Amino acid sequence: MEIIGTQIEKHYHQPNLYNDIINRLKELDVDLNTVTRKDIAAVDEFHVRGVEVSRELAKIANINNARLLDIGCGIGGPCRMLADEFNCDTVGIDISKEYVATASKLSELVGLSHRTKFINGDALNLPFQNNEFDVVWTQHVQVNINDKLKFYSEIDRVLSRNGAFIYYEVFKNGNEEVNYPLPWADESKISFLEHSSKIDSILQQVGWVKKQSTNQTENGIKVLEKMHNRLSKRGVPRLGLNVLMGASTKDKIANLLNGLKEGKIYLESGIYNKKVVCKDI
Repeated sequence: MEIIGTQIEKHYHQPNLYNDIINRLKELDVDLNTVTRKDIAAVDEFHVRGVEVSRELAKIANINNARLLDIGCGIGGPCRMLADEFNCDTVGIDISKEYVATASKLSELVGLSHRTKFINGDALNLPFQNNEFDVVWTQHVQVNINDKLKFYSEIDRVLSRNGAFIYYEVFKNGNEEVNYPLPWADESKISFLEHSSKIDSILQQVGWVKKQSTNQTENGIKVLEKMHNRLSKRGVPRLGLNVLMGASTKDKIANLLNGLKEGKIYLESGIYNKKVVCKDI
């Protein structure tokens, strides 16, 4: 597991990431004394549809004023959005030391360090107390997790009795192999795609009930098509997800888009709650 973890961290590593973002902001003539979330929005959320889908999920789940844990928080965009727009106290955890350091500095840059905290750590061994969070949320994370029972059991442990688990994930559809590289993996050895029915079975096993789920594939395809067309016509933008994906950005977007269009994979979001156990008096 340590070897896999090292390989995953290496996949996401972009050296001097915060300084790179700062330099790109300078090139865009952004005043570094007045940087807002809007200024960094293009790079802030590393998942399909970015802040649009994060805000959508937060509204559906009604998570105002929650104590929230974002597992696989990346450079912290969802945590900042939830703190800023939904008055949440947010904690993000990620395997990438570079992401965590960048997330902390970006929160300070936009004036949200008092409502956001970022920790470098392992999703399979969460450094938190039992029942510590009202909401746990993941976006495009379990694709890098092999031991899914351990992953969801840890989420169950840190989630309060009346808490909600919110997910937005990429799932396997059938058994046909996808093409790499993809945003979460350059090759299959760190990609652990699974069917959503398998995940649902695990979540029921740990004692959760599905409140709702939504197929997000069509919306995702529309956004990815626009992104791919822009990359083909104009090349990579000065500030965008290419900062996180590196030189293979166009190939990763193309393979993800084709996988969705060909039906090999699909996007789904949803909400689970812990099962309420009634005890006789």
